[in-house]
Formats: sequence, structure tokens, C-alpha cells
Amino acid sequence: MNICIIGGGLTGLTAAFALADEASVDVLEASSITGGLLSSTRVGDAWIENYYHHCFSGDRLLIGLMGELGIKGGLEWRKGSTGYYVDGTIHPLTTPLEILRCPVLTLGDKYRLARLTLSAKKYNADELDDVTARDFLLEKCGRHTYEAFFEPLLKSKFGAMRDQVSAAWMVSRIAIRSDRGPEGERLGYLKFGYHTLVDALVRAIREKGGAVHTGIAAHSVRQMEDGTWEVNGAPYDAVISTIRPSVLEGLGGPALPDIPYQGAACLTMGLPRDVTKGIYWVNMKDEAPYGAVIGHTNFIPEERYGSHIVYLASYFSERLPADHEQTMINDFCRRFAVRPEEIEWHFMTVDTAAGPVYTTGYRSLIAPYETDGLYMAGMFSAPNYPERSMEGSVAAGYEVAKRVMEGRA
Repeated sequence: MNICIIGGGLTGLTAAFALADEASVDVLEASSITGGLLSSTRVGDAWIENYYHHCFSGDRLLIGLMGELGIKGGLEWRKGSTGYYVDGTIHPLTTPLEILRCPVLTLGDKYRLARLTLSAKKYNADELDDVTARDFLLEKCGRHTYEAFFEPLLKSKFGAMRDQVSAAWMVSRIAIRSDRGPEGERLGYLKFGYHTLVDALVRAIREKGGAVHTGIAAHSVRQMEDGTWEVNGAPYDAVISTIRPSVLEGLGGPALPDIPYQGAACLTMGLPRDVTKGIYWVNMKDEAPYGAVIGHTNFIPEERYGSHIVYLASYFSERLPADHEQTMINDFCRRFAVRPEEIEWHFMTVDTAAGPVYTTGYRSLIAPYETDGLYMAGMFSAPNYPERSMEGSVAAGYEVAKRVMEGRA
């Protein structure tokens, strides 16, 4: 059997890895590098993710895949500290004592927030799909907690669409981040970066006889009268697409309900010193052209990179604002007392369809794994509802590979 997989991100590579023992596999990746949102850039002697990443202890399939690829030994478990930037000050929010000291919320606010965090895993996401996060949080935590804590986070991530986001996403987000002890969240990271996972997948696929092509986009998809397919004019027995369904439709794929997506622009910088007070993840309450400042080397030792690494995370709905990179740099330097000449290097990575926006009613938009004989899997698949993750992408890749084999049997 001859299979074409459109997209060389984590889902596409996982599906190719699962299929390559039984079929001839071609992976087409439009970018010059594989990995999609899990791709990395080499700076000096180190590899740095283009978008910050970590995994969780419950990511069974992802960790199992690392084991199959022989890289699980490089998985480290570390503590992730958090903070909140308010009125020009970073307030640590990692330990219970730090949370109690935080002046942003009242004691009652903190009690309601703690109660919601502890109960988040008990909620049924399906039952909250048609409820907005705003209404849910106002009911559970009150107006002051919502306006002082949750609304700035929703605004920085979803912008004008924040009032359309479902409570299903919100409780999932809270639940997945509740694996924490007195010292912070327990988060996983591959010692030499997640490029080792991407490279190991590509290497394993090729060792099994599969092909992974970079710099080659799918321009046309067409089903033949005998049920086989052509991609860019080349014949295949089956096709798996991991790209956004609306983009696939433009190539000749099936018409499906459009899933709202948003773009991401992530600025990565090397600095000679720590500027986030030892904190890994700082959410911004103050209005800024980015929603979070991630001090990567407050999570992974700076000695591995030779610089302190900081990510500035921003999202956009329609188009990226002009001069966005310089705007972020200027704002960051002003807020965090960094002289521009201190920035040793920087680069910005942009993806116009970085992830779905989980609006109310989203569950009804989830694309099936197979439509009209064409297979689909990715961030839009069921395992990535109501929150996308590396675990969800691996699960979708395995599931679509299983269905291809069952469908062609």
C-alpha cells in the first residue's frame, strides 16, 4: 500500500511511524524543516524550540512513543514556577504562601480560585461545550476574580474572540495545569530539546523505508474513479491530511465545517542575565503586545545554552500587526529594564494557523478521521479537544494510522 501524508508535524510523523512497517509512506512537509509547531532552531551548539514546549506526567502515548524511539532516557521532570505581571511588578504565584501574599486577589478570590482548581478534573467537558468561559467563571469565581485574573489571560490568548471561548476549554486548561506540588508544576522536558523527538521520528520512518520530504507542499488532492488518489499528480492508495480542513478543501479535499483558528508569533531571545526573577512562566495582566513571558532557562539550566533564553508569546486572529517583532522587543526592554544591546540574538517564528480557538459549540465542528475516502488528523481531531497538546497530536496520529489500515484491509 502506498500512502501520502500531508504535513510533517507531530501527528503526521507519528502516523508515518505507525504505518511504515506495513506500507510505503511519503510525508510531504511544506516547510524546510520537520516538526511543525514542535520544530527547533540551532543557535550556537544548542537547539531551541521555535515555540516553548513541555509535557505532563499523564502523557502516556507521548512518553510511550519516546520509549519506542529509544529517547525516553532523556526525559527530565522539572518544576515549573509561575508569576503574574501586574502594574509593572512580577508577583510569584508558585507556592501556596506566594499565592496568599499576592495583592491582585482578595482572600475570598483566592479561596474560590483554589476551589475551582481542585475541582477542575471533575467537570465533564461535553456538558460545558455550549457555555462560555466568561459565564462559567463569573458563576464559579465571581466578577472580581474574573476581571482581575482570568479576563486578562483570555484577552491575551484569544483577543476579540475571548467571550466566545467555551468553558470546556477553560476547565481543561485548569485541570492539565493542576499537577503541582508546593514547589510548582511537574513538567517534562527532553534533555537535549524536543528536536530529538522529531529527529528520532524522521530517522525511524526512513529506516523503515518511508520517505520524509521537506520544502514540498501539497498543491492538489484528487480522488480517482477506482478510489485511489493523486497528490500533486502522483498516485497513492490512501491520503492522510494533517493540515487545516479548510485549506485541504481548497486543494480538492472534502467540504467540512470550518474550525476557527488563530495565529501565533513567538519571539525568542538570548540574554546575558535572568530578567523574570527566577520564574519560568509569567502571565501578563498589564496591556502588552504579548500575553506571556517564558523564562526558559528558569526551567532548564542556562549552562546548556550559554545564554538566558526568553520567549515572548503572542497570538493574532486575522493578520500580524506591522513591525510586531520590534514592537515586542521595545515593550519588553522598557518593562523589564533590558538595554537593547543586551539582546545577544533573537528570532521570531510565525504560524498563521497555530491552533484552533475552542469557541462554544466547537465539539460539533470536530472533523472525522475519514470523509469521502480521505483521512484527516491533527489539532482539529478529537484527542485535541478541548485543549491541544503533544499527547493529543500523538493520539490522533496513531488513531488515523489504525483506521487507514482497517479501511484498506
